[in-house]
Amino acid sequence: MPREPICVVGLWHLGCVVAACWAELGHRVVGVDPSVPVVEALRAGKAPIFEPGLEDLIGKNVQAGRLSFTAGAGEAARGARFAFIAFDTPVDEDDRSDLAPLERALDALAPVLERGAIVVVSSQVPVGTCRRWRQRLRAASPHGEVDLVYSPENLRLSEAIACYLHPDRVVLGADDAATAARVVELFSPMAAPVLTMTLPSAEMAKHALNGFLATSVSFINEIATLCEASGADVLAVAEALRTDARIGRRAFLSPGFGFAGGTLARDVQVLKETGKRAAAATPLLDGVLDVNRRRPGLVLRRLTEVLGGVAGRTIGVLGLTYKAGTSTLRRSVALDVIASLVGAGARVKAFDPAADLSELEGRAKFEAAADPYAAAHGASALVVLTEWPEFRHLDFERLRGVMAQPVLLDGKNLLADLDLAARGFRYLGVGR
Repeated sequence: MPREPICVVGLWHLGCVVAACWAELGHRVVGVDPSVPVVEALRAGKAPIFEPGLEDLIGKNVQAGRLSFTAGAGEAARGARFAFIAFDTPVDEDDRSDLAPLERALDALAPVLERGAIVVVSSQVPVGTCRRWRQRLRAASPHGEVDLVYSPENLRLSEAIACYLHPDRVVLGADDAATAARVVELFSPMAAPVLTMTLPSAEMAKHALNGFLATSVSFINEIATLCEASGADVLAVAEALRTDARIGRRAFLSPGFGFAGGTLARDVQVLKETGKRAAAATPLLDGVLDVNRRRPGLVLRRLTEVLGGVAGRTIGVLGLTYKAGTSTLRRSVALDVIASLVGAGARVKAFDPAADLSELEGRAKFEAAADPYAAAHGASALVVLTEWPEFRHLDFERLRGVMAQPVLLDGKNLLADLDLAARGFRYLGVGR
């Protein structure tokens, strides 16, 4: 299709990836964010969050003249044929979505979009939102000849660019066939099937996907508990599951301390609230969240058993971000684990190779260590909370030598195949 002028509103993780990828596909893209410091940093080539390859992709397309940034939605929307709303939807402590920033963006776009422009909502929103927004957009447009579709993001932190440019499929919700056809054409260079459906069906597809992934995480964590009680090895059990064609190699079957980041829990909450409004019970989803709430307490329970309590002891932590390959600490389970240890009287020293500690705004309950060995120095136990691959290549003899007690609790089973017991550690995995 001809290269289209596109604007992308919301420039954190999702929006930066969306803007850079459409520019990479040859379109002229203007990224918009209400934060002037974010816009200025992007103009200088600095992304607001670490994502492998993102700053290089932004810099390449800025230099090529295909990508620019502004704080003014009106300026960016004039002439745009497609306007993506791509905020990383904020969630509160109860995992409920805050749609206010997205609605402000929609209201800013409506008066200035040209005839035939299409708003593509990629941010996560509760089912029923987009039909309301479509009416709101068309009512606020001076000519009414605009439309709105929903194409939910399916990114994974640390793999976001590949996920966006080479998706398994594109889900597209639209209530007008002609509008859907134009968006299908837009996505055609990605060479992936586009599944078209109604707006609420696309919203529900996103909730259902994340609900299924959350269920898989809670399922394998409950199996891990049963493995520990029965002498089974959850890694062997998970391998048996993954090699069954009905489940598959990429299944979410890695035991640990539960899902985090807000994304999965948010969609489970939406599904529960949808059921509540319909007077439909959701016992499976209730169980998924209950299992997940209990998982972060596993570290304190295990260390209390092994050490006879953590009060007055130093505990080292490796990994703070909720997954490897990102800098964000947003809704990280590691922070909950640390809070529980500190609450029980432990001193915690933690290291992460990429964590943006400024996100904590002075609320950190731990001492930031300069490297893994500083985190382990004087520690009665060392806990791995994020699966950074570089932790597999530490000098374990040096690590053991600086610890008060060589206890290593591997919350991700990252080091399971390294035979650390033979190197003098008391090695504790999860579900093993």
